[in-house]
Amino acid sequence: MKVILKKDVNNLGKCGEVKQIRDGYGRNYLLPRGLVEPATEGAMKAWKNSEEKRNKRVSRENTGLQELAKKISAITLSFSRPVSEDGAMFGSVAKSDIIKNLAAADIEVHKDMIRLPASIKTVGSFEVEIALKADISAKVRITVTAQNK
Repeated sequence: MKVILKKDVNNLGKCGEVKQIRDGYGRNYLLPRGLVEPATEGAMKAWKNSEEKRNKRVSRENTGLQELAKKISAITLSFSRPVSEDGAMFGSVAKSDIIKNLAAADIEVHKDMIRLPASIKTVGSFEVEIALKADISAKVRITVTAQNK
């Protein structure tokens, strides 16, 4: 199946590219989510005619995301978790905790944007990458301290 990507799709391509994909992937996943449209002759012409308008919109989005990335990079999130006498931390700092703290700073991110392979389970300072778009990302500093009892 030949399709035109309407949005950036991880591991497939960027908006506007024409790709050859498997029928089931297109029919069952990409088409229902509105990520692609079949690459018919009429769709190709319409896509080329609206290319200038689309490029302006994408450049505006990129500018906004770059400003958001600067804002995120300037933030340091602090968490306090209880620690046992031998230094083992009870609980952890997960993606949901990061999302809640960023939301308190008026920054909305989706959990899939946060590049955290596993929850943070130790006390210290960490940098976590937030991928706003495929080529735009920011690093937020996270400080985890021992909670006083």
